[in-house]
Amino acid sequence: MKHHSHAEPSTLRRFLASEAAGGVVLMASAALALALANSPWAEAYRSLLATPMAGHSTLHWINDGLMAVFFLLVGLEIKRELLDGHLRHWSARVLPGVGALGGMLVPALIYVYFNASSPEATRGWAIPSATDIAFALGVLALLGDRVPGALKVFLTALAILDDLGAIVIIAVFYAGDPAAPPMLGAGVTLFLLLGLNLFEVKFLTPYLLLGVALWHFVQLSGVHATLAGVLLAVMIPLRLSGPDEDEHTPLHRLENALGPFVAFVVLPLFGFANAGVALGGGDLGAAAGAPILLGVALGLFLGKQAGVFAAVALAIGTRVASRPPKTGWAQLYGVSVLCGVGFTMSLFIGQIAFEADEGAMRATKIGVLVGSAASIALGSLVLLLAARRAAAHPLTHS
Repeated sequence: MKHHSHAEPSTLRRFLASEAAGGVVLMASAALALALANSPWAEAYRSLLATPMAGHSTLHWINDGLMAVFFLLVGLEIKRELLDGHLRHWSARVLPGVGALGGMLVPALIYVYFNASSPEATRGWAIPSATDIAFALGVLALLGDRVPGALKVFLTALAILDDLGAIVIIAVFYAGDPAAPPMLGAGVTLFLLLGLNLFEVKFLTPYLLLGVALWHFVQLSGVHATLAGVLLAVMIPLRLSGPDEDEHTPLHRLENALGPFVAFVVLPLFGFANAGVALGGGDLGAAAGAPILLGVALGLFLGKQAGVFAAVALAIGTRVASRPPKTGWAQLYGVSVLCGVGFTMSLFIGQIAFEADEGAMRATKIGVLVGSAASIALGSLVLLLAARRAAAHPLTHS
């Protein structure tokens, strides 16, 4: 463990760089999908996503297959950060933890306020509760050194805990009713994975082969297949006994291998497949009046910034936690606004909540795009103004 103090900062820097660059690519793929869906090639775009492949559509393979790999990486990152990274100490978890909690509760309340009269629409209550770490860090990357490094670490920690909350929400509220025989198969597979972990098997191949079997059983059970990725991540060993093994464990190797693939292939494909929504004609008029759209857009834009900033300010004001070093209140507020960028996880939860309702899903997509775009615009403006003020008054910036 003694060399972690040297290796961890470089790991975190690589993580931030990968997420930030991936966020820029994700923005471009979402913009391309939006452009195609509102162009003469809109029908070709929809046909491409509906193309059958091995019994399922292309869209299904992206949302249920490739996104399982995304959830595997998220699970690995959460496990590493909580057990061996920046969040391994309770003191480091408090501020991003309360921020994440406030940032999940207030958007959900705003959504329910607009949709309480419809039990079907209320199913989407968790849609505005998620922060998109790749998108948000992509925005911070574009702002460059105008944002203190401590603020980027804070946003990363908050988004990781936010992802943990989203995984719990999906597992508890959106998992579906599992079928017994496939769940038995999933249980046996998990038992075998646990055996590999306890015997400290170093090779990744048996874990991954059993992971594919686990995904298959979870898919057949009726529970959303992406949760198999999280379950597999829990079973990948973070530490191995013996000297000089810490940085070469299966978890570190798998996380490093998956990072670029998820950032530059999985998430851009998901954005391309799910961000395309027609903004013209009657479709927009129908969606624009939908309480779902208002709940999602205002939940992300108003709910996220209010929930995160109020919770963080309360924690700092009561001295439960301290402010990140070299950051001002305006910068904390700007990052709180950026937490309203809920693209990937928000769209994903929307797909689960409204799988068979095209109108509700259309309203969700427009709401996510509007709420996220407004959060990017205001958050970037606040951070730019705060950086300019800090440069002009370096001694008073605190």
